[in-house]
Amino acid sequence: MTTPEELRYTEEHEWVATREGSLVRVGITEYAQDQLGDVVFVDLPEVGRQVGAGDAFGEVESTKSVSELFAPVGGEIVAVNSAVAESPELVNSDPYGEGWLVEIRLDDPAGLEALLEAEAYEALIKG
Repeated sequence: MTTPEELRYTEEHEWVATREGSLVRVGITEYAQDQLGDVVFVDLPEVGRQVGAGDAFGEVESTKSVSELFAPVGGEIVAVNSAVAESPELVNSDPYGEGWLVEIRLDDPAGLEALLEAEAYEALIKG
Protein backbone atom coordinates (compact mmCIF):
# COMPACT_ATOMS: atom_id res chain seq x y z
CA MET A 1 0.00 0.00 0.00
CA THR A 2 1.39 3.39 -1.01
CA THR A 3 1.30 6.54 1.13
CA PRO A 4 3.10 9.31 -0.78
CA GLU A 5 5.24 11.40 1.60
CA GLU A 6 4.50 14.74 -0.11
CA LEU A 7 0.75 14.57 0.52
CA ARG A 8 -1.35 15.38 3.58
CA TYR A 9 -4.18 13.12 4.76
CA THR A 10 -7.44 13.11 6.70
CA GLU A 11 -8.84 10.55 9.12
CA GLU A 12 -11.65 10.09 6.56
CA HIS A 13 -9.05 8.78 4.06
CA GLU A 14 -8.77 11.74 1.71
CA TRP A 15 -5.43 13.03 0.47
CA VAL A 16 -4.45 16.62 -0.28
CA ALA A 17 -1.73 17.72 -2.71
CA THR A 18 -0.54 21.31 -2.62
CA ARG A 19 -0.63 22.92 -6.06
CA GLU A 20 0.49 26.41 -7.10
CA GLY A 21 -0.59 29.31 -4.90
CA SER A 22 -3.53 28.49 -2.65
CA LEU A 23 -4.80 25.55 -4.75
CA VAL A 24 -4.97 21.99 -3.49
CA ARG A 25 -6.01 18.79 -5.25
CA VAL A 26 -8.08 16.24 -3.31
CA GLY A 27 -8.70 12.52 -3.78
CA ILE A 28 -9.23 9.36 -1.77
CA THR A 29 -6.32 7.25 -0.59
CA GLU A 30 -5.23 3.88 -1.90
CA TYR A 31 -6.37 2.40 1.42
CA ALA A 32 -9.86 3.92 0.99
CA GLN A 33 -10.32 2.68 -2.57
CA ASP A 34 -9.11 -0.78 -1.49
CA GLN A 35 -11.69 -0.85 1.32
CA LEU A 36 -14.45 0.32 -1.03
CA GLY A 37 -13.81 -2.25 -3.74
CA ASP A 38 -14.69 -1.50 -7.36
CA VAL A 39 -15.83 2.12 -7.67
CA VAL A 40 -18.83 2.34 -10.02
CA PHE A 41 -20.04 5.94 -9.56
CA VAL A 42 -18.64 9.24 -8.26
CA ASP A 43 -20.88 12.22 -7.43
CA LEU A 44 -18.86 15.45 -7.44
CA PRO A 45 -19.93 19.02 -6.56
CA GLU A 46 -20.44 21.97 -8.88
CA VAL A 47 -17.48 24.24 -9.59
CA GLY A 48 -17.89 27.42 -7.54
CA ARG A 49 -19.34 25.70 -4.46
CA GLN A 50 -17.99 26.86 -1.11
CA VAL A 51 -17.07 24.12 1.36
CA GLY A 52 -15.94 24.20 4.95
CA ALA A 53 -13.40 21.75 6.36
CA GLY A 54 -15.31 18.57 7.20
CA ASP A 55 -18.30 19.36 4.95
CA ALA A 56 -19.65 16.53 2.80
CA PHE A 57 -19.16 17.46 -0.85
CA GLY A 58 -19.94 14.29 -2.78
CA GLU A 59 -20.15 10.51 -2.76
CA VAL A 60 -18.25 7.50 -4.01
CA GLU A 61 -20.36 4.44 -4.79
CA SER A 62 -18.75 1.02 -5.05
CA THR A 63 -19.94 -2.53 -5.42
CA LYS A 64 -19.80 -2.75 -1.60
CA SER A 65 -21.16 0.58 -0.33
CA VAL A 66 -21.76 4.30 -0.74
CA SER A 67 -19.34 6.61 1.09
CA GLU A 68 -19.54 10.36 1.56
CA LEU A 69 -16.60 12.55 0.59
CA PHE A 70 -15.56 15.21 3.09
CA ALA A 71 -13.69 18.42 2.34
CA PRO A 72 -10.31 18.25 4.08
CA VAL A 73 -10.00 22.04 3.97
CA GLY A 74 -12.29 25.02 3.55
CA GLY A 75 -12.50 26.96 0.31
CA GLU A 76 -14.02 27.13 -3.15
CA ILE A 77 -14.28 24.15 -5.51
CA VAL A 78 -12.47 25.45 -8.60
CA ALA A 79 -12.20 22.21 -10.62
CA VAL A 80 -13.74 18.74 -10.70
CA ASN A 81 -12.22 15.74 -12.46
CA SER A 82 -14.73 15.00 -15.21
CA ALA A 83 -12.65 11.96 -16.24
CA VAL A 84 -13.58 10.30 -12.92
CA ALA A 85 -17.26 11.06 -13.45
CA GLU A 86 -17.05 9.29 -16.82
CA SER A 87 -14.64 6.52 -15.71
CA PRO A 88 -15.04 5.98 -11.93
CA GLU A 89 -12.60 3.04 -12.06
CA LEU A 90 -9.77 5.63 -12.24
CA VAL A 91 -10.23 6.00 -8.47
CA ASN A 92 -9.20 2.33 -8.15
CA SER A 93 -6.47 2.20 -10.78
CA ASP A 94 -4.71 5.51 -9.99
CA PRO A 95 -5.99 7.04 -6.72
CA TYR A 96 -3.07 9.51 -6.39
CA GLY A 97 -2.93 10.48 -10.07
CA GLU A 98 -5.69 10.34 -12.69
CA GLY A 99 -8.21 9.41 -9.96
CA TRP A 100 -8.15 12.82 -8.23
CA LEU A 101 -11.58 14.29 -7.44
CA VAL A 102 -11.61 18.07 -6.96
CA GLU A 103 -9.38 21.12 -6.67
CA ILE A 104 -10.08 23.65 -3.92
CA ARG A 105 -8.84 27.23 -3.57
CA LEU A 106 -8.06 27.48 0.14
CA ASP A 107 -9.76 30.05 2.33
CA ASP A 108 -6.86 29.75 4.78
CA PRO A 109 -3.61 27.90 3.94
CA ALA A 110 -3.15 27.26 7.68
CA GLY A 111 -5.94 24.66 7.32
CA LEU A 112 -3.34 22.31 5.85
CA GLU A 113 -1.55 22.22 9.21
CA ALA A 114 -4.47 20.30 10.76
CA LEU A 115 -4.03 17.42 8.29
CA LEU A 116 -2.01 14.28 8.90
CA GLU A 117 1.45 13.72 7.49
CA ALA A 118 2.13 10.41 5.72
CA GLU A 119 3.66 8.75 8.79
CA ALA A 120 0.67 9.63 11.00
CA TYR A 121 -1.77 8.44 8.32
CA GLU A 122 0.05 5.11 8.02
CA ALA A 123 -0.18 4.69 11.80
CA LEU A 124 -3.93 5.41 11.59
CA ILE A 125 -4.65 2.76 8.95
CA LYS A 126 -2.49 0.15 10.65
CA GLY A 127 -4.54 0.76 13.79
